[in-house]
Amino acid sequence: MMRSLLCLFLTLVTVFSVAQAQQSVNLTSSNLPIIVINTNDQPIPDDPKIMADMGIIYNGEGNRNQITDAFNHYNGKIGIEIRGQSSQMFPMKSYSIELWDESGEGVDRSLLGLPKESDWVLYAPYTDKTLMRNFIAYTLSRNLGHWAANCRFVEVVLNGKYVGVYVFMERIKRNKGRVNVPKMEKTDETGDAVTGGYIFSLDKEPNGWFSQYLPPHAAANQRPQFSYVYPKPGDINNAQKTYIRSFVDSFENALHGNNFQDPVNGVRKFAELNSFIDYFIVNEVSRNVDGYRLSSYFYKNRNSTDRRIYAGPVWDYDLAFRNADYCNGSLTSGWAYEFNKICPGDGAGLIPFWWNRLMEDTAWVGNLRCRWTELRSGMLSDAGINHMIDSVTQLLGEAQQRHFTAWPVLGQYVWPNPQPIPSSYAGEITALKDWLKLRLLWIDKNLPDKGRCGDNTPDPVGSFGLWTLANPFIGNADIRIKSKIEQAAHMQVIDMTGRKLSAKKLQLNPGSQWVSLDAQSWPAGIYLIHVFNDMGEKQTLKMMKSY
Repeated sequence: MMRSLLCLFLTLVTVFSVAQAQQSVNLTSSNLPIIVINTNDQPIPDDPKIMADMGIIYNGEGNRNQITDAFNHYNGKIGIEIRGQSSQMFPMKSYSIELWDESGEGVDRSLLGLPKESDWVLYAPYTDKTLMRNFIAYTLSRNLGHWAANCRFVEVVLNGKYVGVYVFMERIKRNKGRVNVPKMEKTDETGDAVTGGYIFSLDKEPNGWFSQYLPPHAAANQRPQFSYVYPKPGDINNAQKTYIRSFVDSFENALHGNNFQDPVNGVRKFAELNSFIDYFIVNEVSRNVDGYRLSSYFYKNRNSTDRRIYAGPVWDYDLAFRNADYCNGSLTSGWAYEFNKICPGDGAGLIPFWWNRLMEDTAWVGNLRCRWTELRSGMLSDAGINHMIDSVTQLLGEAQQRHFTAWPVLGQYVWPNPQPIPSSYAGEITALKDWLKLRLLWIDKNLPDKGRCGDNTPDPVGSFGLWTLANPFIGNADIRIKSKIEQAAHMQVIDMTGRKLSAKKLQLNPGSQWVSLDAQSWPAGIYLIHVFNDMGEKQTLKMMKSY
């Protein structure tokens, strides 16, 4: 409670000081789509939506958009309201938008190349000074094969005033182009019809029910809190409420029970666990301080199609990827699913027992290891992550300058930014990349090495062996050495001309250990890593450094 009050106080102080420093920007053109909103002198409330006019200037990918161009992508009515909870205290607001006709009825339209819908979000990346944390998380999840909100970066003019770079994105909603579960009718009360589809969530303000199980390390009776998302609280009938609560209870009972690993009657009867693996990976890569407990969504199809609960879609990662200065949210070490150990008294919500229990499931852990090994050689490689970040950085190159002129927060504390706070946009990007490199390496070293893919460090032929998880590598070179005994050893690094770049003595303990070589100054190329002991044993690892 004290932490929440302190965060609220710091937010109010920060918002007040920054709001005084806000500067005007004259937007003339952009490489991003331009959204112009006019509320006709009406203030935008938290709820309900008010009618306003919206125009979008978008001349196609690769073409420049002039503020004087005609509204050529959308020109019509919208309903608009402020969205978010703690973020509402920031001077830069996020908005929920619904496309309306003149009478205020919803209208489905395809905007900025996204599937037709009426409901959209204009997300304000105020505390996220990279402007891309949500984008990264959603893109990772989509690349893993799941639906997640598609995003488009835009610049927004509200009531004649430039208000910065926004992320225009889809909202979590039941729809064939979004969360594709069957539509529920009021009359769906029995049989197969009542079994789906549903979307529900864990969040800080429940409108549904509480879990029957206390979370691990709870300081009080802080049971996880479920909310109805689809059908909405005002639409879901009593039979549907009873069904989805009973099904989630059955899922929890199966997972908590002694036979939870039973392939027929255990947790797999109630949950599609591969989706839980991918959900785990996105939350752990980002070390999302809100992960698993807030804005955490799940869905269920109709039994005739698939009776199991799926984890996702992922949502709300603005405080992830090193952007929370509380509850160890900025550390590269530690598991996000063990949040309750760090902050057992958190009043917003604790993480249910599910993830601790799944880490006891030998098949789930083995499959998690396989999935991680596969991804680290591709989209989650250091090079893959950096390519994604660099692509967005290039896209936002000019727009971010206008954004941070309007909102001069670079180098300033905006809750809950961790220290040190970079003084430039380039510094924010470098800090994000450096953090992610260390975070991925920590997971490499600490993910259980079990199952059919737990072969990164097989028993060495001699008394020790060498491996690496990143080859080619960028930055430092990290070597894993597995030794059967306690022994002294020597390491040398040789480039392809035969020049010795470094040499060091090692003291190896039984088991695996990591050695990090400072390779920042090495030019791109191939290097030989030699390790030898006093018994005449020698192992060589060939590694390549990329640009």
